[in-house]
Amino acid sequence: MTRTALVVRGGWDGHHPVEATELFLPFLRESGFDVSIEEDPQVYADADRMAATDLVLQSVTMSQASNEAVRGLRDAVAAGTGLAGWHGGIADSFRASSDYLQLVGGQFATHPSKHPDEVHGDQTDNYLDYTVELTDLGRRHEITAGIDDFRLTTEQYWVLHDDLIDVLATTTHPVQPYHPWHRPIVSPAVWTREWGQGRVFVSTPGHSLDVLQDPNVRTIIERGLLWAAR
Repeated sequence: MTRTALVVRGGWDGHHPVEATELFLPFLRESGFDVSIEEDPQVYADADRMAATDLVLQSVTMSQASNEAVRGLRDAVAAGTGLAGWHGGIADSFRASSDYLQLVGGQFATHPSKHPDEVHGDQTDNYLDYTVELTDLGRRHEITAGIDDFRLTTEQYWVLHDDLIDVLATTTHPVQPYHPWHRPIVSPAVWTREWGQGRVFVSTPGHSLDVLQDPNVRTIIERGLLWAAR
């Protein structure tokens, strides 16, 4: 039986929503999904369309969604539609909607920068070398089983989150003399969430196309898409 995947993409162009989602369309189709694409989250307000959707792959950084769209997405996930994405495309979407933030369970707060002497005023100011560390749950979860801790050089997300998420991997922000915090901060890097009959999957790595093509990141995202789908 063919399942349906709805790709919703847009928002800030710096995360390359078109090119990034295109990387995963062949995988979805090879995995048996009939894929459709929308450039506006207002599609979430179409109850019939959402009821017929088994997986939403969202890549919409910042931007806005109407109350009707957010309510439609929440209702669809609660009824069994999966929601999945990476980086700002899911964890930094629709900042003005507390209902959306509650659905996803984690919200981008910042990505710490390099030493002030090393910044140049472009995106690479926030590219840090850091480790993604698997949790005990992550080492046995189907999304991340068999993957060891791995290193990336990219934005390291600091995430505000709640206790309803199941954390598969974390990353630790160290104390630096040029930052105002006073102890290391552990942030979730990969998590899942059960919401009604539905599932939510989030990977915070995914800032750029090269990160999405990292073998560990790509494997985690592909497995996460399958896990979240109805």
